[in-house]
Amino acid sequence: MRTKTLILALLLTLPAAAQEAGGQSTVVHSSRAIGIGATSILDTYLSEEHFSGGGVSFLATVERQKPHRNWGTLMEHEANLSTTRDRAHTERELEGAYNFYWGRLRQWQLMDGRLRLQAGGMGNVSLGFIYNTSNSNNLAQARAHLNLMPTGIAAYRFAVRGIPVTARYELALPLVGIRFSPNYGQSYYEMFVRGDYDHNVIPTTFISAPEFRQLLTLDIGIGRATTLRIGYLGNYQQAAVNHLKQHVYTHRAVIGVSRSFSIVRR
Repeated sequence: MRTKTLILALLLTLPAAAQEAGGQSTVVHSSRAIGIGATSILDTYLSEEHFSGGGVSFLATVERQKPHRNWGTLMEHEANLSTTRDRAHTERELEGAYNFYWGRLRQWQLMDGRLRLQAGGMGNVSLGFIYNTSNSNNLAQARAHLNLMPTGIAAYRFAVRGIPVTARYELALPLVGIRFSPNYGQSYYEMFVRGDYDHNVIPTTFISAPEFRQLLTLDIGIGRATTLRIGYLGNYQQAAVNHLKQHVYTHRAVIGVSRSFSIVRR
């Protein structure tokens, strides 16, 4: 009789145990933000002049973290469009770019969970263009590079008059990568029509193609799982390859909305 009772109890607890084991949850932090600010451009393939102006950016961030796990996933989509003029206001350059970041970060919880530190690495794929409206020969420059970027994040939670606030700072720097670039004096006709390759895919390091990307935000609670996000996004990309120099510096004041929710997989 005891044996039958134990077998029956075991059979009844198996579905619950399987559901608990299969019902793993993932905490997701998702945000969407628009940024407006200044842009500075130099591309010696198109012009020796420095161009400056303004632009707009869109930033989408998704961070996934499983409870009781030290490693999480971070994905970021950043799109940018700028219009600039030279110092004499006689020429104009248009710039656009899309950056995709994907990374794995390890976390540490300190100060009773109020301080969260993360460190790891991200891969960055960047595609874009620079178009000079005044040139007759070299009208545009294509931009494409792939980077491996060490990344660090610090987030601190506190309250102001009972309103929850999270201050977050994210920093990413390049380590190694590859980059597309025409060579000095080489035209796109020679590259893509005649097929004349001239060191147009170049390995890069933090010395030949330094980059500095930082994101500082304040998330202010406006709902149970929704926050208002305000902050600053700075993305400073530059390179000196094939006897050509290029930099695109963007400064953006950002505003958006962030949400947190859980996904349960059974």
